[in-house]
Amino acid sequence: MRISIRIDGSIYGAILSRRPSQTLISGPLLFGPGVRDGHREAARGTLLAAAGCGCTARPRKKHTISSTLIFARHIGSTVATRGCRPSGSSSINPFFFFSRNWNHTDANTAHIVLPTQEARSKQELLEVVDQYDDTSVEEHLEFLRDPYLRRYAPADGPNVVVSNSEDDVNLQSVNYGQTMEVRQLQEAVLLKLRRPAAIDLDTVFDLYLSLPEPRVLHITARLRHQLLAVLGMVQRKDSKSMLRYFSVVTDVKNSGFPLTVREWNTAMSFASRYVGTSTVVELEAALHLWREMEQVSGVKASAVTFNILFDVASKAGKLSLAEMIYQEMTTRGFPFNRYHHVSLIHYFGLKHDSSGVRAAYKEMVQAGEVIDSTVLNCVISGFLRCGEEESAERVYEKMKEPTRATTVLPDRNYTMQKNITKVLMMFAKVGKRHPDLRSNFQKTALISPDLQTYRLLINHYGRKLGDIAKVAQFLDEMKLYNIPLHGAIFLALFKAFGKHGGAGSNWSAQRLDSVWDAFLDAIDDETEELYINTWMAMAILRAFSIHSSRDQILDIYGQLKSRWSLDPASSQFMVDFLSRLMQERGFLAQSRGITL
Repeated sequence: MRISIRIDGSIYGAILSRRPSQTLISGPLLFGPGVRDGHREAARGTLLAAAGCGCTARPRKKHTISSTLIFARHIGSTVATRGCRPSGSSSINPFFFFSRNWNHTDANTAHIVLPTQEARSKQELLEVVDQYDDTSVEEHLEFLRDPYLRRYAPADGPNVVVSNSEDDVNLQSVNYGQTMEVRQLQEAVLLKLRRPAAIDLDTVFDLYLSLPEPRVLHITARLRHQLLAVLGMVQRKDSKSMLRYFSVVTDVKNSGFPLTVREWNTAMSFASRYVGTSTVVELEAALHLWREMEQVSGVKASAVTFNILFDVASKAGKLSLAEMIYQEMTTRGFPFNRYHHVSLIHYFGLKHDSSGVRAAYKEMVQAGEVIDSTVLNCVISGFLRCGEEESAERVYEKMKEPTRATTVLPDRNYTMQKNITKVLMMFAKVGKRHPDLRSNFQKTALISPDLQTYRLLINHYGRKLGDIAKVAQFLDEMKLYNIPLHGAIFLALFKAFGKHGGAGSNWSAQRLDSVWDAFLDAIDDETEELYINTWMAMAILRAFSIHSSRDQILDIYGQLKSRWSLDPASSQFMVDFLSRLMQERGFLAQSRGITL
């Protein structure tokens, strides 16, 4: 090596090269052959003491190059005499071994007097280096950070950023000479916004599909946002409505237009609630949209975003994640509104913490929110999950008090319920600023039992507990408050018959037939919110399979088939389900050769 050749002949070279040096072998070495072992050990102790190592001889260890050099430098400075070392030099003569007088007889006579050096000024220290550039350290660091390393700065631009300002969002390079298809779509969207029941979403979406591709480029920004708002107005989120909405969202993103916070939240709601029961799959989809919303698109989440994430995490059973989302929402400083308080009550109910349900309800009341039937239904649901039926019935009795309830209730459909929620949130905001008005706002809120109240009670007492007396009581009280029959009530009753029916049970075949006749009458009368889907058909067939014969089950299936409006895939699913049900009940051998 180059370094070993330059320092060959010195003690550095002997240590670094780890081979005997020719100079050390031929000259009067420090530990030569004429020195006895005792003198060698004494000299070693003297050298160590003079070098500042206040320790005795230790077993030899393996040293690195840096530590070896430091140790050798101590040796050189220790054994050098004043007469043989240049006074103004801090280096070591590589041939200092030939001009040294060594004393091996006394190890304690190494009294070393180091040469004194004159203090140097800053100017003298600067003159050690030949020349300087008129630059600073920061400039050189900046030069090293330059990826081109030649001071060739990159071009200044184009600096592309995504703007969410109103002028940029509404900017659209389209031909405002609208075609017939665009005008028809605009008229349909405006009609849906003004009168939601006048036109269905399938018609609006078909008009959108009639536009030439790329479709989004042929409509204005205002119409684009209105279209997404209309497609999000669904009473019941399912896979069809979810795919319909996401198809338009994909067209918008592929065309390079940004989505608003409300549109991101709607997409997140579709991704997490298009199924009846949210699972980890829907939770991951919602989290993926949240990451894309904030990290990719640069759109900050709102309070509604965290409410959706908290709700789907709680319903999916990921309660620890729900707590993390709650903490993140608190950290960002989002104030709690009506949705957050109700979600928190529901969260404690899922954790079977009745004290938490009470604390969350108390906090909502103290926050000045208006309490109505939706809030009390959530409290009832939490108590029923915790197994506190008495507390749930007590809340139900409070809702029936004459001073609060009324026998004439308004029609609270989907649109009406959404408008009521918006009004109550407005009342809460005004009530926080003007506390004297809160009592008047609370008087306008209805806390009477509604459809959701009886749905919760009938599901719990019927399907879970099998208490048919309580179920009959709740059905009678539904008539008292003029609550119409709903498909959810029939579904709960048929599931209760399928679970608790049998020989000797109060859920007898005669009562099942009575419920079945009432269901058919309601279907034939085209009762609102009553239809036959796969869930309803499966519950009815399971209930009748306990009491009925093979022919009776096939007759029930025929009546259902003549009244449902299922697509071919769902119809085939029902055929397969009936075959499995026949096999479970032992009717498969008798039903062979029969076309279902």
